[in-house]
Parts: sequence; C-alpha cells; structure tokens
Amino acid sequence: MTRPTPKEIKPIAQVSGIPVDDEIATRISNAIGPAFEGFAAIAGTLPFDLEPAGYVLAQMQKVSK
Repeated sequence: MTRPTPKEIKPIAQVSGIPVDDEIATRISNAIGPAFEGFAAIAGTLPFDLEPAGYVLAQMQKVSK
C-alpha cells in the first residue's frame, strides 16, 4: 500500500463523477497520505485494507454463527 499521488487521485475522482483539478488532487493526497503511511507497517494483515469498496463488501457480509 502506497500513498496515492495527485496523478492517481484525478482519474479515480473522474470515474466517481467528481472531477477535480490539480490543486484539489494535491490537497486530497496530502490529507489522506498520513493514513496510508500510518497503516503501511500492518498493510495486508487487516481483514480489510484502506480500499473503500472492500469496506462496503465487508459490511454487507452476513455473520455466520
């Protein structure tokens, strides 16, 4: 897991229907970067990672007893 760059954030935002300019993409990168860096040491060991779609999928799973 690596910190997303503004160059990576722009197309992701575009696909989600929220186009952003270079300045906003840089602000997003700077805002979420520390979370990626903080979790880097344990990345891949958690039941879900920092990827939002995985979180939604995990929330939709039924808990079996």
